[in-house]
Amino acid sequence: MELALAAVEKTVGPETWLYPMDLELHSGAVTVLLGATQAGKTSLMRIMAGLDAPSAGRVLVGGRDVTGTPVRERNVAMVYQQFINYPSMTVAQNIASPLKLRRETNIERRVRDLAERLHIEMFLDRLPAELSGGQQQRVALARALAKGAPLMLLDEPLVNLDYKLREELREELTQLFAAGDSTVVYATTEPAEALLLGGYTAVLGEGRLLQYGPTAEVFHAPASLAVARAFSDPPMNLLAARPSGAGLAIAAGPELPLPAGVALGGQAQYTVGVRASALRLQERAGDLSMHGVVELAEISGSDTYVHLASPMGSLVAQVPGVHYFDLGQAVALYVQPGQLYVFGADGALLHAPDRRGI
Repeated sequence: MELALAAVEKTVGPETWLYPMDLELHSGAVTVLLGATQAGKTSLMRIMAGLDAPSAGRVLVGGRDVTGTPVRERNVAMVYQQFINYPSMTVAQNIASPLKLRRETNIERRVRDLAERLHIEMFLDRLPAELSGGQQQRVALARALAKGAPLMLLDEPLVNLDYKLREELREELTQLFAAGDSTVVYATTEPAEALLLGGYTAVLGEGRLLQYGPTAEVFHAPASLAVARAFSDPPMNLLAARPSGAGLAIAAGPELPLPAGVALGGQAQYTVGVRASALRLQERAGDLSMHGVVELAEISGSDTYVHLASPMGSLVAQVPGVHYFDLGQAVALYVQPGQLYVFGADGALLHAPDRRGI
């Protein structure tokens, strides 16, 4: 489905929920709407679905204006945060319901195929109330997939599930979307989900479209500080800096040689960004060093997250492997200058690391 939004905005009383934005989805691909709570993700999805009308602007499908067309006249599938199933129907009947509406053939086989793909085939004869939350959400997803709609909208579908279930379903959804033909829009607050799903990402903040493009490009070259803050997990370390003879001097920290091609433009204040994954415990030739004392060290999976208090401000490093630190222990972190981001006083990106150096 070729879906495009043209100058769409949404106001409710005196409040602006969505500022005017243009967005053209890539047909047959996954587009992630990434942003914090109340960034505008749900409002935007409801307009895409036809559940709400925009206050201004147009919704175009294949170049045709469908702005006033209600949801019942659109071929759209939607999955919400709270799993919604028909309580009096079995799992099999829930999944079969859109197939029966379309008078499909081989319904029983189609239902079983979808159930097997989502690992719920053993529950086909049960009612939704007899299932766990994760199993019920799988049923809702299977029913949405059974609809075969050209546009599938998923509004934070995994947010109410426990960590282990979220991890399992993320990987399964990535495979399911890759195997399908639908245009998928997936809303999330979690950068890790955007990176896993790939495709394209639209970063939203306070009702504004901050950046849109291929997910890897948006992640590696955030257009602004606002995007960098939204699309980093753990948060990007952001350090105040000022011009110096060598380039930039990080406040109470090292001097940064000015990256090639970067013109400072006479601004008095800059921000240097460094991803937690770029910081290391071992020094290499040409490294910059940053010093602090340990406030917290936590092991997550195969990585250790080290939180430091330093004269430059708080720092967090994502270090591969399992490491142990004492609270208050002095630690030095190292980074290559080429792995640093530079943002201007207005928050605009001036320099992003070479992808080969990340």
